Amino acid sequence: MMRKCLLLVSCLLIGGCADDQENIQAWMNEQAAGMRGTVKPLPEIKPFPVVDYEASLVVEPFKPTRIEPERKTGGGGLRPDPDRRREPLEAYPLESLRMVGVLSKDKVTQALIQADKSLYRVKVGNYLGQDYGVITAVTDTSVELRELVEDLNGDWVERTSSLRLQERQEAGK
Repeated sequence: MMRKCLLLVSCLLIGGCADDQENIQAWMNEQAAGMRGTVKPLPEIKPFPVVDYEASLVVEPFKPTRIEPERKTGGGGLRPDPDRRREPLEAYPLESLRMVGVLSKDKVTQALIQADKSLYRVKVGNYLGQDYGVITAVTDTSVELRELVEDLNGDWVERTSSLRLQERQEAGK
């Protein structure tokens, strides 16, 4: 009995689904009858004029001379001596050097320069700093320098700098 009941319920369910399928199919056919797809035509392709490209008449865009300014090869008589033997204090930037004292003997004044933890004696004519600085004067309070630096055009120009005496700071500060 139980089997018959189950079989009956299954048939009813399957039969009910078939009726819904027909309704859905009829609705879809009705909706599709009014639909018509349209495709717009492609836009007309406009012809562009043909232009001849002659690379020999145009400056090459990636050439380094176009990007960098032209460097002068002659220009001025100033230039550092590349064959000169370098002095130890030329390895340090001028900002890292400190004048800590002055020594005088037989009318020759020398300055005491501290670089890192080392102490050096320098006088007029010695070189100092990384910009080819030559000492022009040593006074009780400063060392005067004449440096050679390269400008944007590649010419060497002189500039003056000085290194002032650093007074000893108190131990408590």
